[in-house]
Amino acid sequence: MQVSHFYAFWSRMKYITRWSLMRNTRPETVSEHASDVAAIAYALALIGQKRLGKSPDVTQAVLLGLFHDCSEIITGDLPTPVKYHNNELRGSYKALERSAARRLAGTLPEDLRGDFLPYLTGEGVEPQAAAIVKAADKIAALAKCAEEERAGNRDFLKARLALERALKEMALPEAEIFMEEFFPAFSLTLDELEPALAPKKEAECRD
Repeated sequence: MQVSHFYAFWSRMKYITRWSLMRNTRPETVSEHASDVAAIAYALALIGQKRLGKSPDVTQAVLLGLFHDCSEIITGDLPTPVKYHNNELRGSYKALERSAARRLAGTLPEDLRGDFLPYLTGEGVEPQAAAIVKAADKIAALAKCAEEERAGNRDFLKARLALERALKEMALPEAEIFMEEFFPAFSLTLDELEPALAPKKEAECRD
């Protein structure tokens, strides 16, 4: 039986740091970011289903969120100002990401490869799930900005404004609801968060 290297590569994402041009009070890894995006994508997909009458594929949204940056195991995390410098460079980097994702998929057992490939490349995933993950990616980055600003680091201010603008331009109702209901808590300290864990009165639980 041939040994697959896929998850050995996967485990290396914890060594790849994001925001390489920024001063960070605490480094963020690609592995952490992927986990955040998947968790947020799950909420966005459920909001779409339960409140907006949409029918996104929740499983696709979560899996795409989890695997969407896997190509960086091979390419590394290219700084955003470089990645999006112009359309030609942006297109070239997208092609490089797809090529890296396919190379990574090649380390999987052949009978599993086709199941992983859409989430590694982003190709073949339903549009609703893809839009949800795109928004979740931005929200997770905004959460990092909020964390840095809470620590007194102003280096993330410009990034936060750009991300807020990009998220608004997406006009995705699920994301707008998440930002209203969940995002404000990212700016709270642990002491400010803890009261939410206090046991609720019986009457409040019934309501």
